[in-house]
Amino acid sequence: MSRIEMAMEKAARLREEGKGAQPAAPEQPNQPASNRPVPGAVHTAPPVAARALAPKNPFLVNLLEPHSVAAEEYRKLKSALVKLTEGETFKNTIMVSSAVSGEGKSLTALNLALCLAQGLDHTVLLIDADLRRPSLHRYLDLEQGPGLAEVLMDEAEIGETLVATGLGKLSVIRAGRQVDNPTELFSSLKMKGLVEELKLRYPDRYVIFDTPPLLPFAESRSLARLVDGVLFVVMERLASQAEVKDALDAIKGSALLGVVYNAACVNSADEHYYYYRNKGGANG
Repeated sequence: MSRIEMAMEKAARLREEGKGAQPAAPEQPNQPASNRPVPGAVHTAPPVAARALAPKNPFLVNLLEPHSVAAEEYRKLKSALVKLTEGETFKNTIMVSSAVSGEGKSLTALNLALCLAQGLDHTVLLIDADLRRPSLHRYLDLEQGPGLAEVLMDEAEIGETLVATGLGKLSVIRAGRQVDNPTELFSSLKMKGLVEELKLRYPDRYVIFDTPPLLPFAESRSLARLVDGVLFVVMERLASQAEVKDALDAIKGSALLGVVYNAACVNSADEHYYYYRNKGGANG
């Protein structure tokens, strides 16, 4: 068990005892050398959130409507993803993107992360990698704060940006402050090192990146080359066939895990409704 995970468990125990997380006391001049921070060591501050979050967004179906048709579709997506990523080598770094804006990639990433984290076998780290239009903090009713941007600019350590949600075994890293050069950050050696570090630091944990759409912005194309696999979200009647093809061409050579067909129209004798549909598979 890593020191980060031990810190998270300690924070959870304190929360159950009603104490909450307390800020670390400043180092005293007479503090023994054995207890002082070691230069270069991984920062192991407990996750930011001390109490379970209670988001109310109605689109978080796996949290608020677990028996709905949409929630069941996410469970199918989870099962397909687990089959595709578990094996001799655990493909635990996953990127979720789409061709254009508004196709539901962020909600897909969040509901999938919740579904995985609510199970018995998986812990999940969800990262808001959409530095242009971050949204995960809003869906979770969480204030924006230090996140991925600060880590990439060497302004914060990973441990300082972790937020324990209290929603199953889900932790998140927010996008952080607005930056002018997300494309340069994503194509940097710092990003490559970060993905590698997260993959090794959490060998039994899914790390899911919610990224900007592929066609308007270049940073997601860079990240697609670094992660183990890509989930591509397509909303019915939104992106054109040409846009979908261009987006898939943009990540050609990356590992496409499958396509999530979002807001599919379903007819029955009594109702007409929309739901999320998984079309997992190596070829989508």
